[in-house]
Amino acid sequence: MDHRRNDPNPFDQDQEVNPFSNNSAAPASKSRIPQVVSNTFGFGRKHDATDDIPLDNMNGSNKKEKDLSAWEDDLKRRERDIKRREEAVSSAGVPTDNKNWPPFFPIIHHDIANEIPVPAQRLQYLAFSSWLGILLCLVFNVIAVVVCWVQGGGVKIFFLSIIYCILGCPLSYILWYRPLYRAMRTDSALGFSWFFLFYLLHIGFCIFAAIAPPIVFHGKSLTGILAAIDVFSDNVLAGVFYLIGFGFFCLESLLSLWVLQKVYMFFRGNR
Repeated sequence: MDHRRNDPNPFDQDQEVNPFSNNSAAPASKSRIPQVVSNTFGFGRKHDATDDIPLDNMNGSNKKEKDLSAWEDDLKRRERDIKRREEAVSSAGVPTDNKNWPPFFPIIHHDIANEIPVPAQRLQYLAFSSWLGILLCLVFNVIAVVVCWVQGGGVKIFFLSIIYCILGCPLSYILWYRPLYRAMRTDSALGFSWFFLFYLLHIGFCIFAAIAPPIVFHGKSLTGILAAIDVFSDNVLAGVFYLIGFGFFCLESLLSLWVLQKVYMFFRGNR
């Protein structure tokens, strides 16, 4: 009974445990608890504290890098698409508007045999003849007026004939022949409408030039019939040139009326 009284009560909660004691096992085991807790939650360690890192800056830089990478990928994809389309166009034989006419000095693109549908090629050649005809009329008109000028006809009619030629040649191509060429190639109703509008003006000019009424410097700047009669009475050589020019303008007017009829019938037939 006395020995039991002196034995320590294992259930006695008032027993003090010395954490600095190295002799007892129980206190040692209990002393591990705060150490484990300290290691787990990071308290009481020298290197537990970390430097403050600006998370906003890190997230922003990562986002910029991702955006830049996405932009580069999109740019490469577009480059591949463009290259693929160019290869497809070249392999399909789609025409490019490279200058190939006239052969000795190419200034325009013209390839009826390869670009115009077969049913419309004959009509396109006919319209091309009409465009070459107005070029011939305007160039010969300058030559005839030069002959008249040398024979004493005055310098004003020469400058007017030069203006007709310089403006008429490119404008006729831009305003009505090229639209017809593209309309034949793509079957564009807008292209045909543009052609009809300016081709009517072209026909009106040809008829006016073939008559050459004396309203602009007595009509001698154009080789029409009235100007030819007036010039022929003064100088036979100049009159002959004017009569030839009159014939050119008459032929061009008739050819243009025929082309207009044929193109209109072709346009109505395709609609």
